[in-house]
Amino acid sequence: MKKSRLNLFRVTSMTISILGVLMIVATIIVFAYIGVDKISSGISSGVDSGSAYDELAALNSDYSALKVQYESVKTDINNQGTTELKKEYINAELELVKAKSAIDDVESALSTDKPASVVNERINTAKEQLQTAKQSLSDLREKM
Repeated sequence: MKKSRLNLFRVTSMTISILGVLMIVATIIVFAYIGVDKISSGISSGVDSGSAYDELAALNSDYSALKVQYESVKTDINNQGTTELKKEYINAELELVKAKSAIDDVESALSTDKPASVVNERINTAKEQLQTAKQSLSDLREKM
C-alpha cells in the first residue's frame, strides 16, 4: 500500500511539474508574440510616415517654386500699375497663402503623430490647394 501511494505521489508531482513548465512556456510565447507584434506595427508605422514626409518635401518644393513665380508676376504687375490686375493678384496670392496653410497642416499632423488617414487627407487637401494656386496664377498671366 505504501508503494502505491508513493507511485501515485510521483505521478501526481510529475504531472504538476510538467503542467507548470508548459504554462511557463505558453506565457513566454504569448509575451513574445505581443512584443513582436508591437515592434512590427511600429516599423510599418514608421514606413507610412516616411512616405508622408516625402510627400511633404515635394509639397514644400512645389510651393517654393510657385512662390518664385508669384514674385515674378508681382513685379510685372507693379510695373504695369493697373488696379484691376493688382486686385486679381491679391486674390491669386490669397490662394497661395491657403496652400501654405494646408502644407503647414500636413506638417503639424506629422509632428503630432496623427493617424495615416488624417495625414493622407491633409496631403490631398494641400495638393488640391496648390493646384488651385497654380490655376489662379495661370489665369492672372492670361489677363496680363
